[in-house]
Amino acid sequence: MTTITTIAELEALYGQPGEAALVKETDRIIPEYAALIEASTFLALATSGPDGLDCSPRGDLAGFVRIRDERTLMIPDRHGNNRADSLRNVVLDGRVGLLFLLPGSGTTLRVNGIAYLSVDKSLCEAMAVEGKPARSVMIVTVTQVYFQCARAIRRARLWEPESWTDPANLPTPGQILSATSQLKIDGAAYDAEWPARAEKTMW
Repeated sequence: MTTITTIAELEALYGQPGEAALVKETDRIIPEYAALIEASTFLALATSGPDGLDCSPRGDLAGFVRIRDERTLMIPDRHGNNRADSLRNVVLDGRVGLLFLLPGSGTTLRVNGIAYLSVDKSLCEAMAVEGKPARSVMIVTVTQVYFQCARAIRRARLWEPESWTDPANLPTPGQILSATSQLKIDGAAYDAEWPARAEKTMW
């Protein structure tokens, strides 16, 4: 066998999860999990829609994901590129998966749930930064929460500066756009203009 095609084959290879892997799962946000959410400055948002899957980064100041109650999270949406891939998916299929990262910590937090988008004016204004309201707020009804152990973060050496890639050795966004647009976009100009543009539209 070189390809796993059944759950039985998968379980034969990996066995069953240990007790700790099972008891850590909750259907609500307990205080310990709330502390992780409130400390997080970054999450990956996974969504699904008729055109396929999407995984999108979300980053903001610590505590940017608000806890309304033990079963509800609120995530502000800020200025972006207007592709709205994740938001389109949420409108059509509310299932979401969240992976919270905490810089400096190996522990991550996984949350699954059902989401919808709100443009309630008072809510968007309540989640403003530097006087700029959220464009919309994703309301997530939590169905599953559990922490992920630190192995992946430690293997990746994610928070160890000596392991970080030097950006100078990578293609820049402008170089990528120049290539994908077949030189229709001036990559050098894009890279030169981006810092100032980002500063003006950060929130």
